[in-house]
Amino acid sequence: MIKYYYPDGSHCYRALHTTHAVYRSEDGKLIARTMRPDNSELYEFEITGFELLETGVRYE
Repeated sequence: MIKYYYPDGSHCYRALHTTHAVYRSEDGKLIARTMRPDNSELYEFEITGFELLETGVRYE
């Protein structure tokens, strides 16, 4: 599981297999590319960071 942090301070979780890339854009922003929940297409969004979460460990 991956926990993404958004610029507004919120966060979301995504399954590891849906993530295709995390990279820096030309203007230096951190971007995540992932599959939409319905598996219809890839999309990109800005993040400020991310964590890889260990299976079976509860994070709060």
